[in-house]
Amino acid sequence: MELEIRILRYNTESDEKAHWDIFHVEALPDDRILDVLLEIKSHKDGSLAFRYSCAHGVCGSDAMIINGENKLACQILVKEVSNPIKIEPIRGLPVIKDLIVDMNDFFDSYKKILPYLISEESSGDRERLQSPEEIERIEDTTKCILCAACTTSCPVFWTADSFIGPASIVNAHRFIFDSRDQGKIQRLEILKGINGAFRCRTAFNCTNACPRGIKVTEAIQEVKREIALNS
Repeated sequence: MELEIRILRYNTESDEKAHWDIFHVEALPDDRILDVLLEIKSHKDGSLAFRYSCAHGVCGSDAMIINGENKLACQILVKEVSNPIKIEPIRGLPVIKDLIVDMNDFFDSYKKILPYLISEESSGDRERLQSPEEIERIEDTTKCILCAACTTSCPVFWTADSFIGPASIVNAHRFIFDSRDQGKIQRLEILKGINGAFRCRTAFNCTNACPRGIKVTEAIQEVKREIALNS
């Protein structure tokens, strides 16, 4: 089948503003959007810029807007989207070139929530064990791959880039409710600030955008409740 691929292009070194380029590509229904982009780059325009790595929905590097929705290009099949296919960079982060955005601000927000185990107690000569129930409590939010699909789908983030964002709150949730961690109060103090969890307006965009199926909005609400209980 022949596809019409419309890609929003922008090069900070040569373009005054973004523009659409149109490519016509032959593809199979079960080809991924990533396969289509690789075909364009290999045989039609080698200057096309986009990120990808594992190509299996694990690294999260190929997040982009496909027909208006934040998706991973390696997960979406040609048969799952309508033709023509419009592809744009994710919103809210500066575009470096074409579909590549500057992720520095995103990762700076992630670092603010102290995304590592905090414990004053030595684990000794064995692992810090958890019960199945304790693991289940944080299992959903441990799935985050930091693709930024949730954060860059958030209307609050688009208008207030100081908002810490859904991905950071999800990763805070993962430690706040971890039975082995002792940094809960520190993280709640960070998230109760003006740019923290209560900036969320419960639009559910983040949940819909998550390629890992994380209940992002639910996690944010649980963090809000925990802040209220500990204030």
